[in-house]
Amino acid sequence: MLDRDWFPVDPWRLTETQYDTANIGLGETLFALGNGYLGLRGNNAEGRKAHEHGTFINGLHETWKIRHAEHAYGFAEVGQTIVNAPDSKVMRIYVDDEPLALDGADLLEYDRTLDFQEGLLRRTVLWLTPSGKRVRVSKTRMVSFPERHLAVMTLEVTLIDSDAPVTISCQMLNRQDGEDEYAGSTRPGKASKDPRKAERIADRVFVPGEHWQQGERSALSYRVANSGMTVAVVADHTVETANEYTTDHYIDPDIAKNVYSVTAKRGVPMKITKLVSYHTGRTTPTNELIDRGRRTLDRIAVEGVAVQYVKQREWLDDYWSRSDVEIPGRDDLQQAIRWNLFQLAQATARADGLGIPAKGVTGSGYSGHYFWDTEIYMVPFLAYTSPLWARNTLSMRQDMLPLARQRARMLNEAGALFPWRTINGEEASAYYAAGTAQYHINADVTYALAKFIHATADVDFLANGAIDIAVETARMWITLGFWRSNGNDTFEIHGVTGPDEYTTVVNNNLFTNVMARFNLRYAAQTVRDLAFERPDAYERMVTRLGLRDEELDAWGRAADAMLIPFSDALQIHPQDSHFLDREVWDLENTPPEQKPLMLHFHPLVIYRFQVLKQADVVLALFLHGNQFSLEEKLADFDYYDPLTTSDSTLSNVVQSIIAAEIGYQDLALDYFEHTLFVDLADLHKNTSDGVHVASAGGVWSGLVSGFGGMRDHDGVLTFDPRLPKSWPELRYRMIWHGTRVLVTLRSDSMHVSVLEGQNPISFLVRGTSYTVSAGADTFIPLDGQGTVRPGKPRQIPSDGTRRDDGTLMVPQVPQGTDTIQTIPTITDTIPTITSEAYRDSIRN
Repeated sequence: MLDRDWFPVDPWRLTETQYDTANIGLGETLFALGNGYLGLRGNNAEGRKAHEHGTFINGLHETWKIRHAEHAYGFAEVGQTIVNAPDSKVMRIYVDDEPLALDGADLLEYDRTLDFQEGLLRRTVLWLTPSGKRVRVSKTRMVSFPERHLAVMTLEVTLIDSDAPVTISCQMLNRQDGEDEYAGSTRPGKASKDPRKAERIADRVFVPGEHWQQGERSALSYRVANSGMTVAVVADHTVETANEYTTDHYIDPDIAKNVYSVTAKRGVPMKITKLVSYHTGRTTPTNELIDRGRRTLDRIAVEGVAVQYVKQREWLDDYWSRSDVEIPGRDDLQQAIRWNLFQLAQATARADGLGIPAKGVTGSGYSGHYFWDTEIYMVPFLAYTSPLWARNTLSMRQDMLPLARQRARMLNEAGALFPWRTINGEEASAYYAAGTAQYHINADVTYALAKFIHATADVDFLANGAIDIAVETARMWITLGFWRSNGNDTFEIHGVTGPDEYTTVVNNNLFTNVMARFNLRYAAQTVRDLAFERPDAYERMVTRLGLRDEELDAWGRAADAMLIPFSDALQIHPQDSHFLDREVWDLENTPPEQKPLMLHFHPLVIYRFQVLKQADVVLALFLHGNQFSLEEKLADFDYYDPLTTSDSTLSNVVQSIIAAEIGYQDLALDYFEHTLFVDLADLHKNTSDGVHVASAGGVWSGLVSGFGGMRDHDGVLTFDPRLPKSWPELRYRMIWHGTRVLVTLRSDSMHVSVLEGQNPISFLVRGTSYTVSAGADTFIPLDGQGTVRPGKPRQIPSDGTRRDDGTLMVPQVPQGTDTIQTIPTITDTIPTITSEAYRDSIRN
């Protein structure tokens, strides 16, 4: 899916061989650097033309009062959006007082490389100046994994042909509020009508704090106007050259400059190293943050820059030893796999108790908010490869419990209700139908907690307070749902929205009910286990939460009686109680120019049809596959796959996993490769706003759970592999109860070996029990890779099919769409930000 002359195949690097002004935003995302806390987009250090001059710090945000067109009780009150931290990437170059600007420069050579092993971005150009001089410019950039607050940048300039005056201007800019004299104003213009983008704020965001220069060190600091957060950036500069040079300094509240004027000689390089430290706080005074930045740089100066590169490589060596997935002989896929896995490290490694934004720290898409994507698509990868990171991520949800309890009270529920989208713990979704109504977030968080506990057996985490998550979410389901007697007593949940945002505010959404059933059962069982294993922690929890024994019994009864919709006529699980009452959208005959549907049809039009943004029921079949038979999975997949638009990047990987399980092996590979390249090939045309991090997490799940066939339902580790016939081998690593193993899958065998740890691991392969331990590998012969089904499911026939009540369903495309251009917005009445309501209806 990539132009291999432009992006050559390399299993450990992504290299760009040509500078592309037409796709500058895509390059900024693909070559972004981050560590989960700090992110630097792949902007050119010259600081001129850009899609988005982005420097992002996880959690650094501004707030404002949401202005609803029509207000109602319980609507979200406060909007939140990530803001652009001061930009320290700028290192401008002038030769003979002529600036290097890549969009107009005569480049004889160009190479930009992101190295997944070293964690470095390198760029080298050979520039022919207007006066005919050749100049080699080499730049490196690193955001440190071991040093959470540190970025390292270098610039080296060498004149090839003759002497010339060279000027290098190293800067820090407040791009959020200020103006870049070369790129024009960075203040927002008219708000975008694409609801997937971040809000635009016209008022000043950063209120200046302390700022100063001392020798080659500069500092800027700010308080965020409404949220009250604080940020400081401190930069050091070191010059290495045999050329003569002079230095000038400039500082004001929104810009700091260190300008080096060099009398450059032919062949004599000029190298500048820029060390930058970023620190943030919720209420920390700015002068204290500057002190922290100063201490960071003092310590790095003692250690030396070379040591930072060594530590970065060692850190990544350890990461790949835990996380790498290999397909020998397929370097094209290997490159894409490792790029995605590298993005997961960049989004999660040093979040350290913060959430994981939907775009990580690579862009401002989705406003830097945390969604359910984290728990379903990223925590499993973390739990099986880097358990500490999973623990840190779940700690964020634990810290949010007080606000989640308040939110539950506001919506007349017991327990806690986690926000659908947030940064600071408050619900930020103004469009309740596709936002707040997604109550499944509660079960998603508990599901992630269960995944972590099953993978790690970390009972201490539960005992130290994480058990509260399971208890408080279970309490919410009991008051949200209700009992209904209809011959048989059933427990039902009405007025909710599942993951599929093309179907909203429905009764008995299958995904929600299946997840709620799990949540209730897991909470009851985990509380009883804690009482047995850690009675002291249990007693503290009972006192803390006022838990009563009868609550556990109520959770069990509700779970056992949970209504799971089923259609006798179609022999499938309806997505909700009334899903099959809707008309069927004819996706096969929908013109390509009307896709994605969300940008071409009013939500009410979409809501009237059987059409999916993402595979809602199919996701339930994956997460709780032990609750469905293979025949049910096949029937459900055959029905829903043709109705799924894949307008969400979260959908294809789940379709791939279930397609592999039920035998659509070619289709599974197609869906997986779409997920694998969704950002690299910009398949959804919005990678410029940042990496789809949950999709990257889906890549790992597609490999390990899809083709590797790994499941751990109820803490039982099982495998049923589905190796694609075009792959000679699949190798992946995972950690189970502290023991790290390597799984090697071939068409006729599965080999499991212990890489680290002493605890034996017991598991099932296609129903047969095995154990692997240190020094005693396990070899399992395989009789093929499961059933093979040709082709793919097709939508219901053009002459229709019958519902349970005998009425006919016939596929159709909504009429009168030739006059529809985009989803209507109310932007004109809210000049400073886009319409929150319509924005929140759009995800991924």
